Amino acid sequence: MFKSENQSNPNSKIDFMDHSFIQTPFPVYEKLRTEEPVHRFLLPGGHCAWMVSRYEDAVKILMDGRFVTGHPQQGQTGEQGPPHMEIISHNLISVGPEDHRRLRRLIQKAFTPRMIERLRSRIEEISNELLDKVLTSGQREIDLIEEYAFPLPIIVICEMLGVPLKDQDKFQLWSNTIMESVSNPQMNQASDQVMKAFVDYLHEMITERRKHLKEDLISDLIRVEEEGDKLTEQELYALVFVLIIAGHETTVNLIGNGVLALLENPDQKRLLIENPDLIQSAIEEVLRFNGPAEVSNIRWATEDVEFDGNLIRQGDMMLVALSSANRDANQFEEPDRFNITRQVNDHIAFGKGVHYCLGAPLARLEGEIGINALLRRLPEIQLNIDSQLLEWRPGMIIRGLKSFPVTF
Repeated sequence: MFKSENQSNPNSKIDFMDHSFIQTPFPVYEKLRTEEPVHRFLLPGGHCAWMVSRYEDAVKILMDGRFVTGHPQQGQTGEQGPPHMEIISHNLISVGPEDHRRLRRLIQKAFTPRMIERLRSRIEEISNELLDKVLTSGQREIDLIEEYAFPLPIIVICEMLGVPLKDQDKFQLWSNTIMESVSNPQMNQASDQVMKAFVDYLHEMITERRKHLKEDLISDLIRVEEEGDKLTEQELYALVFVLIIAGHETTVNLIGNGVLALLENPDQKRLLIENPDLIQSAIEEVLRFNGPAEVSNIRWATEDVEFDGNLIRQGDMMLVALSSANRDANQFEEPDRFNITRQVNDHIAFGKGVHYCLGAPLARLEGEIGINALLRRLPEIQLNIDSQLLEWRPGMIIRGLKSFPVTF
């Protein structure tokens, strides 16, 4: 028998935007997994949505073709958003299944594993250059996010795309504002202004590149073809947007959350320093334990679906709590223990199925190199404040620190 909507009360007592939840979400997720694993609640904008918190349910939703990332009625309402939002709306994350398959096939032509591996030596150089700057400055206290975790991936992505390095500060503003506004309607006006500036910048850069192709990713994407198909102008804008914003955010938070987990677990930090070859399993454990994405992007039900005794109606929104699923005791032994030698670790930090993160190999590589270089050069690094006083960034999508003061 289906639960009625009144039984799955959308007026949830859990405020996913509340400061206390953002600071410490895992006990709340544990309670949800036990008491209401399919949870109906109100989004900040006033719309109702469903959230699944158990690992098994999360995988089912991520793999179920009845839940799509592109709204079933997208483009049929006649409503038009701001022009700059329309330009980047047709992106790999938000389009429907057919467009997603087409875009992914095209993008993979330019975004290959071989290309990512070729970046290894350059990522090592950038990591050491940033650490050289810290060590030669004479300071013994830094904000790890501002001076290391942020600039490392933004330099990499700027070089990949052919974006001048002098513009990286703009990307920090754009990235932070856009990601935080996704689940905070109060920031919509600021987000619109930032998005317009971002799109104007992309327009100028892509127009110039069409006239003068170079050896960079944007030029590769302009060149790429498959079966006579090409990326449209709008799709090219949207893809660059996703690469810069989503790709950059993932690595910043992977490095920040990873170093925090190591500092809070000094035995694991010592183990990794003594055995740097453990870095790959350490990165997988960071992704599981406190990954860079809190929840999945929104999915919509394309038809009425019965799920664990609940009636999910056609058009309903569904979110997968990735952070919760990755702490599910039914899937992971001692889920709240940070263990870099964990053998079985089938986490879903990068999603699963057709929407598995295309940038996962690059994020992993940057995380591996960035964290190992940091521990090799600054082995005595430690938190400069009580970890309970660290501020996590607001919003439901990302899981990352605002700042990270450390001493060494």
